[in-house]
Amino acid sequence: MARGKLITIEGLDGAGKSTLAAGLVRELTARGQRVELLREPGGVDVSERIRALVKDPALAVAPRTETLLYAAARAQLVQQLLAPLLEQGAFVLLDRFVDSSLAYQGAGRELGVEAVRAINRFATGGLTPERTLLLRIDPAVGRARQHERASAPDRLERESERFFAAIAAAYDDLAREEPERIRALDAAQAPEDVLADALAAIEDLLPPPERINMDA
Repeated sequence: MARGKLITIEGLDGAGKSTLAAGLVRELTARGQRVELLREPGGVDVSERIRALVKDPALAVAPRTETLLYAAARAQLVQQLLAPLLEQGAFVLLDRFVDSSLAYQGAGRELGVEAVRAINRFATGGLTPERTLLLRIDPAVGRARQHERASAPDRLERESERFFAAIAAAYDDLAREEPERIRALDAAQAPEDVLADALAAIEDLLPPPERINMDA
């Protein structure tokens, strides 16, 4: 059995990651592709408990503590669920992965991208996505979209404009460093246009349609 593919979706809060993920699941499933959708932090019980902790607006979490908590949640997800799914040949869509920590904690929290990268390399065993879809959006637009949500902002969503500007810049730097893996998409477009661009960006990773139909 061929090893599966890991596709991650990255971007600022409010960029439309959840909308894109749902669209990709719908389109790929319609093509006969087995798709598993996961989120970070979360996906398994231990990681979901960490998610509740790091997002709690009532808590004051130190930057290094925050970084290690995200890495711990990621390590559990990889070991318990993500790695086995890939071994089973699944096409895994993951809402956030290591790049989020590089941008949010490495740049936003000013802990240093390389320091955070080293922690996460250990946490994931060096697992790297085959493709990363980066939803690029102006931080102010992302914030405006957040305010339109019915839910109250979590601990990170309450951070300053400067914090999110640093994250956006870090994401752009990462995309420039790894253009083959990270494909930047204009998230200001209509959702259907973002989905079309995303499908084009991962087309080379998909089996030919006729083969999918034969195996279905």
